[in-house]
Amino acid sequence: MTNSNNITNITQYMQDVGSKARAASTVLSAAETSAKNKALLLISQILLEKKEWLKTENEKDLLAGKKKGLEAALLDRLALNDERIDGMAEGLRQITSLPDPIGSITDMNYRPSGVQIGKMRVPLGVIGIIYESRPNVTVDAAALCLKSGNATILRGGSEAIHSNRAIASCIQQGLSEVGLPNDSVQVIDTTDRAAVGELLRLKDSVDVIIPRGGKGLIERVTNESLIPVIKHLDGICHVYIDDEADLEKAVTVAYNSKTQRYGTCNTMETLLVSEKVATEVLPVLAEKYIAKGVELRGCEKTQAIISECIPATEEDWGTEYLAAILSIKVVDGLDDAIRHINIYSSQHTDSIITQDYTKARRFLREVDSSSVMVNASTRFADGFEYGLGAEIGISTDKLHARGPVGLEGLTSLKYVVFGDGHIRQ
Repeated sequence: MTNSNNITNITQYMQDVGSKARAASTVLSAAETSAKNKALLLISQILLEKKEWLKTENEKDLLAGKKKGLEAALLDRLALNDERIDGMAEGLRQITSLPDPIGSITDMNYRPSGVQIGKMRVPLGVIGIIYESRPNVTVDAAALCLKSGNATILRGGSEAIHSNRAIASCIQQGLSEVGLPNDSVQVIDTTDRAAVGELLRLKDSVDVIIPRGGKGLIERVTNESLIPVIKHLDGICHVYIDDEADLEKAVTVAYNSKTQRYGTCNTMETLLVSEKVATEVLPVLAEKYIAKGVELRGCEKTQAIISECIPATEEDWGTEYLAAILSIKVVDGLDDAIRHINIYSSQHTDSIITQDYTKARRFLREVDSSSVMVNASTRFADGFEYGLGAEIGISTDKLHARGPVGLEGLTSLKYVVFGDGHIRQ
């Protein structure tokens, strides 16, 4: 890996990275599933063998982050502990067990001419991924791109530079041992922000850009990229407790949706409660939230029920807190809840708690989000939980991929035609 201290010409460096990735993608697109799986298993093993070293390198980033005054939620996203390293290794193993989408042919049909036409899954090519804080993204992204036959260029945040370098060395060791190109996975080895701008202009080398991080990063990437982008801007997720809800389930799901982790895009930011059950369920939830240290902001009806609740502003309904803050609104019923969600939701993940099948079906149909749930925590909106092995990101766009983007989301289709000397008349 290039030493960032020796990078003096960012433009040339990034062009070289792009060229190497394009060359590697040609090899990867033809790689056997067995070779890709062997690399993934080796990388998993290497991560576990080097666990203590990874934590040592990560500690350098954590100390630097504390000195810079990073918020607790961001430090949590940055941290690598035994559990998270074990999780990265398990994610790699799970991806090896997933079917390889590359080369699969579907929708085969005979045409009146006698030729047979179908669709074949193919890699996108080279994927550039720009992300902040979470070093486990380096593993998830590399693994999914590798299994789907794509080369990848990874640009992590400066706050995770030591962690990402260490993880990259483990990945490249595994690639080398099975004979796959080291350039299949490249981590940009400079914290210079100019590298991001250069990456976004590599349209001859890079096929897709995926940003993972805060709204500012994603807006910048969307505005500046000359390359197609798979993205979501915000994770403003809702849970609606219906008047037909099992209130014990409702309390459990609403509490988990907010407090299981604060700094994730699938964490609930707004709780909606039917007026018919608000006085029964909100005091119970408020006690649990307050004991956990969650600040509650609510509408007037909510404040009348929860004395500790401060007034919510119009801005609160459209805010992704990524912190121990929750906005609460008492609504008239299902119609009012759906209306609120479709105005303020970021189309990420929204959930209804109800025992009424008809209402659940309406919610699923009418809420326009990439994941819509019934009686389940929003925290399930995750590639690992969806059985994708891991996710490279969550898309709230409607073209190409929507929701957690796993292996299939990193592929495209081409038509294949089978004939036997057929000619067009």
